[in-house]
This record gives sequence, C-alpha cells and structure tokens, in this order.
Amino acid sequence: MLTSLREEVLHANLLLPRSGLVRLTWGNVSGIDRDRGLMVIKPSGVPYSELTAESMVVVDMTGTVVEGRLHPSSDTSTHLVLYAQYPELGGVVHTHSTFAVAFAQAGREIPVLGTTHADLSPLAVPVARELTEAEVAGDYEASTGRILVEAVGERGPVRVPAVLAPGHGPFTWGRDPLDAVETSITLEEVAHMALLTTLLAADAPPLAAHVRDKHYTRKHGPAATYGQGR
Repeated sequence: MLTSLREEVLHANLLLPRSGLVRLTWGNVSGIDRDRGLMVIKPSGVPYSELTAESMVVVDMTGTVVEGRLHPSSDTSTHLVLYAQYPELGGVVHTHSTFAVAFAQAGREIPVLGTTHADLSPLAVPVARELTEAEVAGDYEASTGRILVEAVGERGPVRVPAVLAPGHGPFTWGRDPLDAVETSITLEEVAHMALLTTLLAADAPPLAAHVRDKHYTRKHGPAATYGQGR
C-alpha cells in the first residue's frame, strides 16, 4: 500500500541527518495521501540507518495504524492535526535542529532580517503559546498541533511555513515531504543567520519591506519568476 509515498517519506526522512538537522533518532517526516485519507510517517525511535520503505508506518486520520509492524512516531497526532486543518499540505517535518531550537527555547520569534528569510516567508517565524498543564496531561501531541495552528492564525500555512513550539522545536510543512524538508533546512539556516546577526548588532533592523516583499513574491504566488517554472 502507498509504495510510492512510502519511498518518498523514507527519502525525506533520510535527508534530515544528511542535512545536519537531527541527531540520534530525533525528528520525523510524514506525507499524506489525501484521496485515501492515509498518512505515512517515520516509526518511533528507529535509527535512521535502519529505516526502509517497509518500516514506514501507515495510519488513518484518527492515528490508527493500518499498515506497518512498528509504532508510528510519537508526534503522529501533531502531524494529523496539521493535515486536518490545512488541506494544501502534503508533508510535515519536525526536528530538534540546533539554532531553531535555540529560538524556541528562548521563546523568541525569528525576525525577518535578510533576504534568505524573505525567500521563505515575508513574516517572522512565530513561537506558539505555552501549553497548559491540562493540555500536557491530556492529548499532548494533538494539543501541540493545535497551538501550531493558533500561531499560524489567519495568515495561512503558505505564508507561515514554520512555527516554533516553545521549549521544544520547529515544525515545518510544504506541498510534499521533500518540500517540507527544504523548509526545515532553510529555517535552520535562517535561525543561524538571525542569531549571528543579533549577536553582532542586537538592534539590527528588519529587512526593508520593499526588499522583503520583492524576494517573497519572486519565489511565491502567480507572479513568481524564480526557477524554471515559467
């Protein structure tokens, strides 16, 4: 079942350690088949070196395993909340990448300081609110998904392709699993650049709006000119 999507999700997961975004078994990537209402996700706690397409776990939209011999990622419910909320998403990623986590642990959004960030989003990467004790004691993972949705708000998941869960780490998304991983890679670089910039100049101003908007619109939307898609 879902052979092609299993392979795609496997490849996307293997890109995480290769891109320096994860250590040990941290992190996960999922992909969704909207027509069948099924999600494929990394199994929980399995080393990346041992992953195969067959070890990817298929769950339905309630999180029930429908195919696979392993337990799915502990973040499965978070991914499902995002897919249910945003039909345009085809892939979701969670990592504990160092610089994005630093901002999450500091409870600080990542400001738009340069064009690398603007190429990804014209908005600061937000930090979600803290979970309540009741949310943590209840369905912690689903509650995490809900605070990510709250942080996106009315701006939508295209303009806000990443949110930092406070004290936890980044969640990113995209059209498909590989696109979501690309967002994670870009986010980590942007977080690194932002940290270095603010160390050099604590009062560094945000990127000028006209430059920010130019960079965003040349890569996104109907007027996009970047790449070979024209």
